[in-house]
Amino acid sequence: MAKNLPIKSIGIALMVVGIGLAYWGYDLSGGFESQFNQAFAGSSSDGVMIRYIAGAASFAAGLFLFLKK
Repeated sequence: MAKNLPIKSIGIALMVVGIGLAYWGYDLSGGFESQFNQAFAGSSSDGVMIRYIAGAASFAAGLFLFLKK
């Protein structure tokens, strides 16, 4: 049990970072640049999408490490 503790801790940290990145992307999506980009280009800015993707990848990796036996 004790030998899995560092791996589970890293998993939890990655999940927290993933949630933080996703929230940061959500917060940026309400900014002026993103609103302007959505109105004229029909898509979110690159910075928002990068944070969403990085957040999802980080959360998935953390979840995998946390659930790994």
